[in-house]
Amino acid sequence: MKFNGKRYLICDCEGTMDIDGPGLSRHFGKKDGDIIHTALCGSEREIAARAFAENGDPIVVACRHQEALFRKMAAEAHRDDPIQFVDIRESAGWSERAGDALPKIAALLAAAVDDPVTTDTMTLTSEGRCLVYGRDQTALDAAARLAQRLDVTLLLDTRGSGDSIVSTDSVAFPIFSGRVVTLSGYLGRFDLRVDGYAAVSPSSRGGLGFGATHDGATASCDIVVDLSGGTPLLPGGERRHGYLRPDPGNPAAVERALFDAVGLVGEFEKPVYVNYRPDRCAHARNGLQGCTRCLDACPLSAISPDKDVVAIDAGICDGCALCHSVCPTGAATYFEAAAERQGERMRSLLLAYRDAGGKAPVVLIHDKKRGAEAIRLMSHCSRGLPAHVLPFIVDEPGQAGLDLTLPALAFGATRVILVADPAAAAGNEALRKSVSLACAVTEGLGYGAGRVRLWEDIDPIALEEWLYDDVPDANPAAAGFRPAGQPRDVIRLALGALHDAAPRSTDAIDLPDGAPFGAISVDQHACTLCLACVPTCPTGALGDNPEMPQLTFVEDCCVQCGLCHATCPEGAITLAPRLRFGEDTRRPSVLKEEEPFECVRCGTPFGTRASIERVVAQLAGSHPIFRDPAAADRLKMCGDCRVNAQFNHGAEPFQGAAPPRARTAGNDGTDDVSSGGRSKARQ
Repeated sequence: MKFNGKRYLICDCEGTMDIDGPGLSRHFGKKDGDIIHTALCGSEREIAARAFAENGDPIVVACRHQEALFRKMAAEAHRDDPIQFVDIRESAGWSERAGDALPKIAALLAAAVDDPVTTDTMTLTSEGRCLVYGRDQTALDAAARLAQRLDVTLLLDTRGSGDSIVSTDSVAFPIFSGRVVTLSGYLGRFDLRVDGYAAVSPSSRGGLGFGATHDGATASCDIVVDLSGGTPLLPGGERRHGYLRPDPGNPAAVERALFDAVGLVGEFEKPVYVNYRPDRCAHARNGLQGCTRCLDACPLSAISPDKDVVAIDAGICDGCALCHSVCPTGAATYFEAAAERQGERMRSLLLAYRDAGGKAPVVLIHDKKRGAEAIRLMSHCSRGLPAHVLPFIVDEPGQAGLDLTLPALAFGATRVILVADPAAAAGNEALRKSVSLACAVTEGLGYGAGRVRLWEDIDPIALEEWLYDDVPDANPAAAGFRPAGQPRDVIRLALGALHDAAPRSTDAIDLPDGAPFGAISVDQHACTLCLACVPTCPTGALGDNPEMPQLTFVEDCCVQCGLCHATCPEGAITLAPRLRFGEDTRRPSVLKEEEPFECVRCGTPFGTRASIERVVAQLAGSHPIFRDPAAADRLKMCGDCRVNAQFNHGAEPFQGAAPPRARTAGNDGTDDVSSGGRSKARQ
């Protein structure tokens, strides 16, 4: 079937899916014929082979189960352009509501429009230097096995006793005792610091004995096999490349880890997941801290402060995409999660569902691992997904920031559910904040509570039951805008659409602390219009007026980074997180303005009246330099007049009182040290 410049190969998997072929054909504008095949991977393989041989229209194959087979067939046909795959079996066809799933199938087919993404890569090099860290015989046995293939060092956290470990006559690898205090790095570049470090005693009898200990020993290695059974030595645990941490009490898990460790030798290409633009970063200015959202969200500590910006260690980064979802300026963007690209997929999904007659769609955002497995288990072992639940697959749950959840609601989704791994506590905290913010917006606009939800239950059947029982109210929004620009631009478009269709008319919504939208409040009495905050603002939200003392503010540009608050010497600025609608949020508004102070000599405007009067009140008559009324008047002069008055005053600028006459004891004890006095003394 050809539609919209693409050719679709659709199969009902040997009749196990109840697909309305004629209805789907009519939806795609084909008035005659059934477009559904039965066994494209079997008896009808020739149909697929012919389609692959025709290098022309892009092909979408509605089957992921036999993806490897179809890719092989395409390669044998020397097909040039890539093939898109979409699952309609687990997602729609294998469900007790499959008879109602035509709109969902149409939507899933329409959303298969994304093209493969290329990204930069880095090379990780491992020479096989492996550290095995443990507490007991399990670690010794594991080290002995790995030593046959790797350059192994065994570090035992015996806390001064190795009696439970049986020594051997011949050891092919070095053994030390000690406790790992710090571990940093990634595959090929691990560095560690060890306290209680000691070498094994060659005279050990029975259990292992060790020599004198010392703290602060350092070492490096390529691979770490952690069999200590304690807390992970690195943030993020097993997500760190080259760090293997099986349960030492689970022999099968230990065996898998040893197998994986042996394979970690050589050169490995690793994607650079995050594109970072330091010119957009709002982390710091002039040593003052501002936005820390990416630092707080990163579960692997791959992001660290670097003067006024941040540094992202691509070797540590595992592509969780949380920095992308929380960055308010678009400085950090996930290569797979370009706002336009993801938004376009979401738009295609929901608009096609609506055009095919679907009602009350619920978008289920899930990753390729845990979420996809949950859907597979539902379809194979239980009722399957309801017909109104549209799965939306992403690489990582962290991709589902406001730039994806809010457009989904704007395009008509009644609810957006994000499936997350309950074990990823650090990452889920950032997702919870994002969900809370989205809910604050939708509740404030009158859409009701719980329009966006984070699902962290590990049981897929519990999720399935909730999806069947939950019947959300209809969503009046049904926008069709094209998501374009940076993530914040997409969010603005979605917010505008949600506001236009909102059940409740409102001009502003209060948001929780940490929200990336809001205003600032300026204490009119404290502010001196020094304008130190203006060059500090990373987004241009704060501005001045070259014609007069004035502080302006564009609310739509403010990301609530806090740099203006940190910079203000008077402490006159406070943040006010909120979301305000209207065209005036895109125009400069005046936060404070004053009349300029005019020079008392030439009348030239300089400074502000409040700042000059404050300086005069603090210095005139009290400071030693300004006790003279004429000197105090110079505080009220412009720079040129101040210099002229200073040097035309008749006295040197830094002239003090006459020095006292120096005297020395003479015959009468009163002679001064003048030439005459000395002459008398000599006489």
